Amino acid sequence: MLVNPWAFVVATIIMLPIGFIWYNPKVFGTIWMREAGIIPDPAQKGNMLKIFALTLLFAFMANMLLQTIVVHQMGAMSLIGGAMKADSAKPSYTAFMADYADAYRTFKHGALHGCLTGIFLGLPIAGTSALFEKKSWKYILINSGYWVVCLTLMGGILCSWQ
Repeated sequence: MLVNPWAFVVATIIMLPIGFIWYNPKVFGTIWMREAGIIPDPAQKGNMLKIFALTLLFAFMANMLLQTIVVHQMGAMSLIGGAMKADSAKPSYTAFMADYADAYRTFKHGALHGCLTGIFLGLPIAGTSALFEKKSWKYILINSGYWVVCLTLMGGILCSWQ
């Protein structure tokens, strides 16, 4: 196993506190609501349990992909057919992992790849949807910025916590 399960859990959950801060009215919340056309009405609250549960599910899904991007050793593991086949792999795999199992396993390296994933995957996805929804650049940058920050921290956690 190349990613610590606790790192995976923390990297998944971290999206919630980042969202609480990012979309707080004192940070970007007021601007985001205005740009999204949301009028805060205390009488109309969404199903917060459903929203948070789906947020965690989506974060889990993002981490499934992100771990393969930030932990380079997963590429070597995929070449042998996954962790289940590590015992039957050729000696070259064992030698490679002995030499490089900890290479580039730092917070800084994972954060770099997480940030690049946010910029080159999160921004285009959020931006394209927002353009067709006829949203402003402020809206695009606030939502994409959230994903860049989340993926940066998630990548750092996944990569460094062994």
